Amino acid sequence: MKISMGKLADRAFLILLLGLIFLFIVYPIVSITAISFRGKDGFSLDYYKDILSGDNLTLIGNSLWVAASSSLISTFFSVTIALFAFACSKKTRRFIQNAAMMAMISPPFISSLAFIVLFGRRGLITRGLLGLSMNPYGPAAVILLQAIGGIAYGALMLIVALEQIDGYQIMAARDLGAKGSTVIRKIVLPSLWPGILSVFFVRFTMSLADFGTPIIVGGNFRVLATEAYLTAISTPHLGKAAAISILMVPSAMIAFYFYRNNMKAISESNVMKEGLEGEVRLKLPRSFTLFTGFCTGLYFLIIALKYGVTILSAFANTSGRSLQLTLDYFTRLSPNVYKSLLHSVIFSLLAGLLSSFIGIAISYYLERRKLPFMPVVEFITSLPYIIPGIFFGLGYVAAFSKQPLYLRGTATILISNYIFRQLTVSIKAANTAFKGISENVDRAGQDLGASPLSIFFRILLPQVKQSFTSSFITVFTSSMSAVGAIVFIISPGMSVASIELFQSTEVGEYGVASVQALFMIGIVAFVNLLALKLSKPKSAAKAKIKVQS
Repeated sequence: MKISMGKLADRAFLILLLGLIFLFIVYPIVSITAISFRGKDGFSLDYYKDILSGDNLTLIGNSLWVAASSSLISTFFSVTIALFAFACSKKTRRFIQNAAMMAMISPPFISSLAFIVLFGRRGLITRGLLGLSMNPYGPAAVILLQAIGGIAYGALMLIVALEQIDGYQIMAARDLGAKGSTVIRKIVLPSLWPGILSVFFVRFTMSLADFGTPIIVGGNFRVLATEAYLTAISTPHLGKAAAISILMVPSAMIAFYFYRNNMKAISESNVMKEGLEGEVRLKLPRSFTLFTGFCTGLYFLIIALKYGVTILSAFANTSGRSLQLTLDYFTRLSPNVYKSLLHSVIFSLLAGLLSSFIGIAISYYLERRKLPFMPVVEFITSLPYIIPGIFFGLGYVAAFSKQPLYLRGTATILISNYIFRQLTVSIKAANTAFKGISENVDRAGQDLGASPLSIFFRILLPQVKQSFTSSFITVFTSSMSAVGAIVFIISPGMSVASIELFQSTEVGEYGVASVQALFMIGIVAFVNLLALKLSKPKSAAKAKIKVQS
């Protein structure tokens, strides 16, 4: 039986996608897992026995305590911000969402940087304002900064979940005389519960895998993530570091379970946005509105302070008792900083474009073609996103540090890590976009003799432009700020801006680090706005003028 060229190209394209997923997701995960069970004489559990005994038990306890505390605080503020936005007008809600999105584009460690400038031994508040000389470093600082870092993400996720609640339920409850507080307690919070659990466990996993914040502001306080990082960079043997990172995976799987349930509940809900955004706004008790509004205002005040301190630190010497304006930090930037910044922009742009395209292609076979094995493929692509970045980064070290696939220290391994770490984001965005396109479009193309790939490239791909843009922005922004997943695979000549920022902050070059942070914020904001502008559909008036001309 002859196979047409169209079907042959379709199969080759699918095999290429599956091959990339196996090479850059499955192979690294299997490689690092195998190393954790490999001793001098073959299979061994020695690394795990070592971790689960002695002083290492203290590290596990520290990690769980910090992750749980910071996640609880982060989730609490996320819920209060989301509820406040839910009860506000559409305009105010949009402002809160945009502000939360701005908070998410900040580079890594900028919160740690602002904290040190304000409350360090020579801090503007501790020494400059209060005249105190105190040690602010320790677990409390780690918990506070990790909590602040996760609020924007959680608030955005919960606002989206709230917008999907069935408006008819709210209207029916109000028609029956239910008060706003009763609606919140009986309808809103139960509907939001899967999202709340999802936010908590996602933040728990991210906090558990965060090694940078404890290193910078933790003082002598150590956690599992810092131990994994220090072990991996101080010894060529990855066994112990691999075992430590694997201990972080169970919480990630729990987070994924609740996250998936939350997304499923959102996609299956009957949405009535008019009922939630217009006349059906809830009247809540004044005390509740004041409390949620206070929490929302406090958070965004902290974010404004964080950005303000970063800008101030870039243009002024903050280590003395009085501020001294200077441009010295700009002149102290080494050529390696500019080179690393250029690397970050190029690699992140390529990762954003390729990850978005690959995600849409996988979604095509999953959502449109409905191939029976594609749900398994979708689950595999979600693994790099839900497992700790340290684990995925060490997987790349284990997989690509030997021939015939020696890629360590090259641009290829960095770009690949960026692409496949965030691939599931692109797939989920494409899934949503494809659900809004009638399948009759595919059938029409088939009736006209179009091959499967022609339908994908010429008919469907142009219709998911907004999905492509959304995925690109997410992957680009995440890649610019990535640290944990790439810190082990860079080389001196192939560094990136996020790692340079980490190193500047770690050695106490706070002014230089602030300048680097400003460059990164400016680039991310510019690229995001440019992408949105280019993807914005032309207005009917402009289109009409163009046709007439």
